[in-house]
Amino acid sequence: MANSSDAPPESEASQGASAFDEHASTYSSTLQSSFPELDDEVRDSAKPIAPHLQIAEEDDDETITEKLKLQGVRLGKGMVSPRVFWPALIVILAVAVVGIAAPESTSDVLVDMQSWIVTNFGWYYMLAIGFFIAFTAFVGFSKYGTIRLGRDGEDPEFGLLSWFAMLFAAGMGIGLVFYGVGEPLTYATSDPKPGWEGSETEKAQLAMAQTFLHWGLHPWAVYAVIGLALAYAIHRRGRPISIRWALEPLFGDRVKGWLGDLVDVLAIFGTVFGVATSLGLGVQQIASGMKSIGIVDNTDNVVLVTLIVVITFLSTLSCVSGLGKGIKYLSNINLSFAGLLLISILLLGPTLFLFQNFVESLGVYLANVLNMTFDVGAYTGEKGATWNASWTIFYWGWWISWAPFVGVFIARISRGRTIREFIAGTLFVPTIVGFLWFSVLGGTGLDRELFGKGGLVDPKEGVDASTVLFTVLEDLPLGSVLSILAIALVAVFFITSSDSGSLVVDMLASGGHPNPPTWSRVLWAVLEGALAIGLLLAGGLSGLQSAAIATALPFSAVLILMCFATLRALRADLALRRRDETAERIRALQQEFQESFDEHFGRHIEPRIDYRISRTTSPRGGGRGAPTSPPEGD
Repeated sequence: MANSSDAPPESEASQGASAFDEHASTYSSTLQSSFPELDDEVRDSAKPIAPHLQIAEEDDDETITEKLKLQGVRLGKGMVSPRVFWPALIVILAVAVVGIAAPESTSDVLVDMQSWIVTNFGWYYMLAIGFFIAFTAFVGFSKYGTIRLGRDGEDPEFGLLSWFAMLFAAGMGIGLVFYGVGEPLTYATSDPKPGWEGSETEKAQLAMAQTFLHWGLHPWAVYAVIGLALAYAIHRRGRPISIRWALEPLFGDRVKGWLGDLVDVLAIFGTVFGVATSLGLGVQQIASGMKSIGIVDNTDNVVLVTLIVVITFLSTLSCVSGLGKGIKYLSNINLSFAGLLLISILLLGPTLFLFQNFVESLGVYLANVLNMTFDVGAYTGEKGATWNASWTIFYWGWWISWAPFVGVFIARISRGRTIREFIAGTLFVPTIVGFLWFSVLGGTGLDRELFGKGGLVDPKEGVDASTVLFTVLEDLPLGSVLSILAIALVAVFFITSSDSGSLVVDMLASGGHPNPPTWSRVLWAVLEGALAIGLLLAGGLSGLQSAAIATALPFSAVLILMCFATLRALRADLALRRRDETAERIRALQQEFQESFDEHFGRHIEPRIDYRISRTTSPRGGGRGAPTSPPEGD
């Protein structure tokens, strides 16, 4: 019987492959320890949830509700989340009722609140906005920019041009029409920023740059922060459309409890007050436009309240009568109206000056953007604080209030985009559109006031932003037609803002259900109109500004936490992907060795084994062959 040393040479290949298997298994088992950032909680917040829990387009309402409950969402009667719906409803309803019943007292409270926030937290708002810009730039240009908002390899849901058009739609709103002419004209003439020096022309250049600051990269950085966090949670991980899930990488399962409820309540506050602010501005401009073409004689509170009631009714009607698709179609038409108005003013106005204004204003903006970003008015005293409260701080508060609404929208349309594409598109497309819009409308007003017949600035009251647009349009050919077009533009923006805003609020109050109940959507639309009435009666424009600044303060903290949560999730996502790729390479290499070890390494026999084999297989037969010298070292 042959002993074990007489085993055939082929066993050496098997032993080599087995040894490799053992080492590969050891390496695979320690692979997790090579990625210390992948602790259990962080890894779970970066991985997609189980497919059977993810909401699919073909799911009916009952199936969606069951999936939401399995993900930890608490839904009560009426298909709303009681710990989100009722606190938000009670507070917003109380503010609206008090504003309507006691406007003077409410006005005093709002003014005092605004003064306290601006005095003590104005620096914080400025620093927060600067941080959001730095964060989005870092994420967009870093290694995280290659991560896709969806499954790896998934194509974008919308084509590039369609996506750009929808980003443009998100960037257009009542504010662009309301402030298009008035804002740069105000800065250049009746209310320049404290600390500006130079001639009226030099102030006009700074005025355009300051307007670019308020409507360019800065607001869109806010929207990009929340949009990115939501798009990652919704498309990459399969979570519902709810703000709380954007913080899951930071707080884990705690977002399913009171912490997540608080975040969603704050998001509802911001959205409702932000929409109400826009509605208040919109009715002021609609009333001014109606007065300019002779439909009404004055623009008192009776006219404003009547307009809010009528347009809120139209928005409510779209919620209950199946006109939603018609409203969306009308919204697309409205974008065409906005483009038509812009091109008409560009061609019928001082065309050459408007192009020059765009280029020169862009240069002044780029030269001063860093200084303007962090200018908190430390050396301009009370005048600087008052100016910031009326303009820059108000805008930062307004954008933060609008962030949940716009963030949900841009997140929903960005499935399949890489993070780098998302950041670049979100920051630059709406910014360029906004720059062009203000260069044309604002430049037309500046050209008339500085180089034309003037008459746009009242010596006592300054610039009335709600009327100055129509004054400028009257001087152009087809001025009456353009005025009617501008009124229609604001009115439809009003309706679509209320309709879309109530839908987002309704989804947040229903735990992220994509088809929330109609009754609660109608309720939120009515509340937005009631709140707009209450804020207008409680101080007009200043009341609207105070409400935006106040509601933005707590939600700004949520946005900052969202940045750290997103960064943590992206870091874990990238590490998880590297780990999986490494493990896949090991498995492929292991399989290759198992299947073709001899092909790679040959049938190699160790010399000492070869010597033992030759001693037992000598041609002399019957026993051992003639002794030969063993290999050296045997």
